[in-house]
Amino acid sequence: MKTILLGAPGAGKGTVAKLLTDYDGSVQISTGDILRAAVREGNDLGKEAKAYMDRGDLVPDSLIMRIMEVRLQEPDCVKGFILDGFPRTIAQAEALKVLLKKLNLKLDMVVNLEVPREVILDRLTTRRTCSNPSCQAIYNVKSMPPAADGTCTKCGSKVVQRDDETETAILFRLETYNQKTAPLIGFYKKEGLLKNFTSLSSADTVEAVKKALK
Repeated sequence: MKTILLGAPGAGKGTVAKLLTDYDGSVQISTGDILRAAVREGNDLGKEAKAYMDRGDLVPDSLIMRIMEVRLQEPDCVKGFILDGFPRTIAQAEALKVLLKKLNLKLDMVVNLEVPREVILDRLTTRRTCSNPSCQAIYNVKSMPPAADGTCTKCGSKVVQRDDETETAILFRLETYNQKTAPLIGFYKKEGLLKNFTSLSSADTVEAVKKALK
């Protein structure tokens, strides 16, 4: 499949994407992943991106699209790809449309995960993350708690609540999403690609997406 996953922070995009890759071998691609990979590889694009990142600046869309062009032509994308958290803006969506046409690729659909605001708040404020940078296992104090002493069951490091997962931070992230990313829903609706899925259970959502693809 060739698809884009839209949804607010906490909508479950990462989990749904992972389950979909297991379904048909499509590869999950996020902007952060491709930027980090380019930096690790140390190629010209990676060095250019690193210069922005080292200064604390946002990597410009023009550079992201050049890196995305390279990524979408790698062998593991032959079976398909799931763009997770990209595009984030109308400008990126327009640039992606041009790029896909250039590469002779066509999206099957754009999946928009709809989750009630109160569910998102509950999901994210109860999320905890392993503090070990090489582990980063994710827990939930309600549904999948860490060890009783607050440590990671995989590596034994302390499990913490990330600064961006306090209620205040989450409300700010949701507002940012509504202003900058939610307009993509209208964009892809006009393109005839949008399909909305209520996403309270990742497994149920994936089954619904698979059904829609057929």
